[in-house]
Amino acid sequence: MLLYGASGHAKVIISCLRANGVPISGIFDDDLQKKSLWSIPVIGKYDPNFDNKSLLIIAIGNNQIRRKIASSIHHQFGKVAHPSAIIDDSVKMSAGSVIFHNVVVQADVSIGKHVIINTSSSVDHDCTLGDFVHIAPNATLCGNVQVGEGTLIGAGTIVTPNITIGKNCLIAAGSVITKDIPDFAIVRGNPARVLKITFD
Repeated sequence: MLLYGASGHAKVIISCLRANGVPISGIFDDDLQKKSLWSIPVIGKYDPNFDNKSLLIIAIGNNQIRRKIASSIHHQFGKVAHPSAIIDDSVKMSAGSVIFHNVVVQADVSIGKHVIINTSSSVDHDCTLGDFVHIAPNATLCGNVQVGEGTLIGAGTIVTPNITIGKNCLIAAGSVITKDIPDFAIVRGNPARVLKITFD
């Protein structure tokens, strides 16, 4: 496996890969001063010809940056789930996505491309996560929640059942979502309210 991004987020992905016995041949990073991460060589800017038979995971937590980088990658994308995660057999997980330690993903959840389901979060039955979504640590999505592309669900957020959250939203940590959220919304609170619509 190859990674793109030699950051703290990469360390957690490395932990997941090592727990699954998957070797990591190198990490791309635009910061040329970085030379290694946990003894794994950082090989500089992205090179489509480097180990081009290997799969690649973008190890960057920011949804917009991850989406931008994904459009320029020529490698095929990998995916990984930590062995401690409980994932129902009916879950559909797309390329580039990662599921971290102690996550629970229930029946008939659909996970888009390049999604992050972070540490100890819970995604219940029939949820749909669009491409480039990030579910932050300890967030809870109840059943039949729909999350649009590029949205960040902040740490410790609770989303009640049958809620639709639009694309490119920012849900602040600790929010409680009890109503549908439109696209491009910045949301905070318990119960959560829309603070701003960004339109970008």
